[in-house]
Amino acid sequence: MDAAAEAAEWFIGVFQLGGEWFVGVAGSILPTLIVLLTAVNALVSFVGQDRLDRFAALAGREGVQYTFIRYLALPVVAVFTLTNPMCYSMGTFVPERNKPAFYDAAVSFVHPITGLFPHANAGELFVYLGIAAGVEALGFGLGQLALRYLIVGMIVIYIRGLVTQFIVDRMSARREAAAATA
Repeated sequence: MDAAAEAAEWFIGVFQLGGEWFVGVAGSILPTLIVLLTAVNALVSFVGQDRLDRFAALAGREGVQYTFIRYLALPVVAVFTLTNPMCYSMGTFVPERNKPAFYDAAVSFVHPITGLFPHANAGELFVYLGIAAGVEALGFGLGQLALRYLIVGMIVIYIRGLVTQFIVDRMSARREAAAATA
C-alpha cells in the first residue's frame, strides 16, 4: 500500500512541477511574446499587406540579382512578420522552380531568429532558452548570442537557398534530358 501511495504522490508531483513551470513561463516569457506579436502585427498594418506582397513578388523575378532578395530578404521578412508556419505562404510569389530553395531558406531561419524575436517561432524558444541557460552559466551575455545566431542564420539561409536551387536546377535538367531521350 505504501508503494502505491508513493507512486500516486510521484504522479501528481510531476503535474505540480509542470504547473509551477507553466506559472513561471506565464509570468515571464508569455507577456513578452504577446506584446511582441502585437507590435509586429501593428508594424505589418502600418507597412501594409500590399507592400509586403509587392516585395515578395519582387523576389520572384528571374535573374541572379534577385537571389539575395529571394533567399535572404524574403525569408527573413516572412519569418519575422508571418511567423512559423505561416511564413512559408510567401513562397506563393516565387516561381515554381524556386519554391524548394525558398522553403529551405525559410525553414532554416525559424530557429536563428528566435533569440532576438521569440514571437517568430515560439516552439523553438525552448531550444534557444536551453542553450542560453548554458551560455549564461558561463558568464556570457545573451545579447551577443542572439545577434550571432541571427547573423550566422542569415548567412546560412542564403547559402542553403543557393545550394538547394543549384540541386533543383541539376535535377530538373536531368529529368528533362531523360524525357527528351525517351
